Amino acid sequence: MGLDGTMRAYLFAWLLACVFALWLYLRDRAAFLISRRDYWRYLTVPWKAATFAIAAIGMVVVAPYTGDPTWDWFDAGFMSLFCYVTAPWAVGVVYRARQGRAHWREVYVMACAWMFTVSWSYDGYQLWRTGAYPVTWAANIVLSSVLYVSAGLLWNLEYQPGKGVGFGFRRDDWPQPLAEDGGFGRVIGFALPFMILVAVLILAFVMP
Repeated sequence: MGLDGTMRAYLFAWLLACVFALWLYLRDRAAFLISRRDYWRYLTVPWKAATFAIAAIGMVVVAPYTGDPTWDWFDAGFMSLFCYVTAPWAVGVVYRARQGRAHWREVYVMACAWMFTVSWSYDGYQLWRTGAYPVTWAANIVLSSVLYVSAGLLWNLEYQPGKGVGFGFRRDDWPQPLAEDGGFGRVIGFALPFMILVAVLILAFVMP
């Protein structure tokens, strides 16, 4: 596969980490917030689904024009989908973990889902596609994690009547969606900085 000893060890380590995370998740799916119907209802609020669709289409469209031969429509597409599905949950679990309210199993599975989304899925795809581990793997973790956190914060924005705009994961009953969230118009002023940051980072790939 054209890998030196260090990269072989790294590949084996993250594959093992993912297998263990999958085993933890499958043995007790109900214990994970991402498995709950409330989370999927929270995630598929119309404005969140619409902004995901716009961002994903943008990523896929610009992929062939980045000048990076490792970035194509396929990896742009699956990384966008993984981000949408896991990032809001991931940043919420980080917040809950800091308060001592998240079990270690969920923190571990979340960390693997984070890394799989921002790096390992891309690395594995490129290894399969080209036979070589991408040399940009380390830098990609940092840049993609910025996008990941930004997306997770964006899709956790909500308008709480009587309290104003905040992050949903701060509620005790998160990820239960609010009965009335006021729609995108209520959160647009707070959403724009995250959206602009994502757009700038994507354009950075395209600009010569």
